[in-house]
Amino acid sequence: MKAIYFVGGSKGGVGKTAVSIGMIDTLQERSEKIVVIVSDTSNPDVYKMYKDEVKTELINLDEADGWIDLVNLCHDQSDAVVVVNTAARNNKGVGTYSATLSNTLAELNRKLVTLWVINRQRDSFELLKEYMEALSNTTVHVVRNTHYGEERKFELYNTSKMKKAVEDAGGKSLNFPDLADRVADDIYSKRLSVAKGLQDLPIGNRAELTRWRTEVRKVLGEVTDA
Repeated sequence: MKAIYFVGGSKGGVGKTAVSIGMIDTLQERSEKIVVIVSDTSNPDVYKMYKDEVKTELINLDEADGWIDLVNLCHDQSDAVVVVNTAARNNKGVGTYSATLSNTLAELNRKLVTLWVINRQRDSFELLKEYMEALSNTTVHVVRNTHYGEERKFELYNTSKMKKAVEDAGGKSLNFPDLADRVADDIYSKRLSVAKGLQDLPIGNRAELTRWRTEVRKVLGEVTDA
């Protein structure tokens, strides 16, 4: 059963792009066939980074047609793992149209796995409650972006009822590694995939990217099929 990995967070600036590229790179290591869906059509960083390496589509999930296109693509590419990089505003589309996907998962023979990326602010995980109510048949893992501090600094989430609810339902709370700003800036500004960055960047930058890649693969390996 191939997975659909939704990388969400519903608000901007939490690190969805970093987690998406980390997930794509982790799956590439396993020689998986991958389809990448980018729903942030106004700022499609992940699309520009990976369009020359894997099948990549821009689909607006704020609209009913976008969810129809997503389901059809998941059906047509039944042998591929699907990674969906969502837009900051995506909870509205999820709440209104996500039944289109939920109601077809069994026929698609797919499981839906959500990586919900948070910073240290309360609203970044409180929005998860709305998401889980709309998409009840997804396994949710919460990803603490350590760019905003080490695990203990995520006190609001760590002591929340939401953390208990996620973990009681079989989800995990993960710590996503930080990438040095200068290397992250290179990757984003030059629209480089991880593999391309490891070819083109200066040696010190490549060393930091390699360190980050190793840590990311270890973390995301906990929630992806071996």
